Amino acid sequence: MAARIRRLIVQVDETHREMNQPVEPPTRRAVAMAVIENPYANRYAENLDELIAIGEELGGLLGRRCVQALGIAPGQAQSYGKAAIVGEGGELEHAAALLHPKMGATLRAAVEKGAALVPSAKKRGGLGTAIDVPLGHKDAAFVRSHFDAIEARVSDAPRADEIVVAIAVTDSGRPLARVGGLKASEIKGVDGLR
Repeated sequence: MAARIRRLIVQVDETHREMNQPVEPPTRRAVAMAVIENPYANRYAENLDELIAIGEELGGLLGRRCVQALGIAPGQAQSYGKAAIVGEGGELEHAAALLHPKMGATLRAAVEKGAALVPSAKKRGGLGTAIDVPLGHKDAAFVRSHFDAIEARVSDAPRADEIVVAIAVTDSGRPLARVGGLKASEIKGVDGLR
């Protein structure tokens, strides 16, 4: 394992009622977070290959943890997203190295398919900093019912030399979604858009 992980946290958010209306079946979102050591903290490095490799590793690990927490088969996952919070000894490019070059491939393997771009967010912050992990349908970006986010936060992270990495997966769209657009049942899943 390339990542030096201090903590792993997995949470499931389940909504049963919204505006006093029943949500049937309940909508469920899982977020898995890893607090890792930043191998480039407090120094500039032109080559960020170590973080790229860690991102590849964590995409699969955290994606599988979300699927397991939801108690679903990988193919039943509907939405996904990713985010990272870099401690003050790091830079935003460290988050980009984790999230962009290779994380998506292993996350897609953990949820089966995933033709759509994986929405992402990144920021710098200290202990307890929260980030909204953006969510979108894994196979078609134009499915409005799945535009959402879930907050990720670790009370004692990131320390200056750490990064909090978060992956979110859902088994549904938003509760009581009704703003139109492409329906999940209409997805072709070929180009990642429709």
